[in-house]
Amino acid sequence: MEQVLDLYEQPYDADYPVVCLDESPKQLLDYETFITSTGQRCRDSEYVRRGVVELFVATEPLRGWRCLTVEADHKAATWVQFVARQMDSTYREAKKVHWVMDNLRTHKRSFFYAHFPPAVAQAYLRRMDITYTPAHGSWLNMAEIEFSVLSRQVLDQPFTTSEQVRHVVEQWQDRQNARPKPRNWQFKTADARIKLAKLYPTS
Repeated sequence: MEQVLDLYEQPYDADYPVVCLDESPKQLLDYETFITSTGQRCRDSEYVRRGVVELFVATEPLRGWRCLTVEADHKAATWVQFVARQMDSTYREAKKVHWVMDNLRTHKRSFFYAHFPPAVAQAYLRRMDITYTPAHGSWLNMAEIEFSVLSRQVLDQPFTTSEQVRHVVEQWQDRQNARPKPRNWQFKTADARIKLAKLYPTS
């Protein structure tokens, strides 16, 4: 926990950006519709499941920037490709990227070697530092804030296809990035040692 909080206290540095990553599923549902006697179209409570898509987000809290993609799954290969794309584009010039993410079984450095030649995997990992949130501490990942806002503003409706989800997510992302609002994280290590004292070892 303190490793994450210490990162959040660092001033913004484009050469060493702090980037929070998270994933969230979105179920695709196809609802039946019917026309009432008054001619109004209504949605029935019956629906057909059309699968699930996975939303990935990488967000820089101090810059107020985010990148969202809609993927078919959240397998290790999908995670590796998502991170690699960010390293090759947005963070191409960064000396080292400090990633914050939860400790899922798919979020392992070794998977870079499973999906890239050794020299390529090593080059990526030399420019990356991964800090995992502790068990039951996913609230420490500021990427969850992005999903919370996204869900309230545009995802609180049914979607039938991944293309529909991708369309609204990309529009939301572009609007947010056009008027960036840096996150002002207030919970610091000193606060944790007081408010979460019961989590610390005692003699």
